[in-house]
Amino acid sequence: QVRLVESGGDSVQAGGSLRLSCVASGLTTSTHCMAWFRQGSGKERERVAAIDDDGSTDYADFVEGRFTISKDNAVNTVYLQMNNLQPEDTDLYYCAADLGCRAVAPYWTYWGQGTRVTVSS
Repeated sequence: QVRLVESGGDSVQAGGSLRLSCVASGLTTSTHCMAWFRQGSGKERERVAAIDDDGSTDYADFVEGRFTISKDNAVNTVYLQMNNLQPEDTDLYYCAADLGCRAVAPYWTYWGQGTRVTVSS
């Protein structure tokens, strides 16, 4: 059984930083594409960043160099370092896994329950 468990969400002020973690079990981060998505109320789930099995990364335009996705295959964990957070980054952040790095949410097979990020101005 595959499980993705996110942690690290919190409330911060604008300009602050957070690091999200996603611990995977039942699959290996070394053989899957891992990604972070986010979704606000009434909005579609959008991909924030992805890291492929070979370590190559891809970011949404709105990240603008502020976020970094990484992974530690030894502990089957993916991270999202978020710096210079802004109020518009307030969302529920989800970890996802699949064999392919797809751009849109419906194509991803495995999902975590989400961790909430709130940024106040």
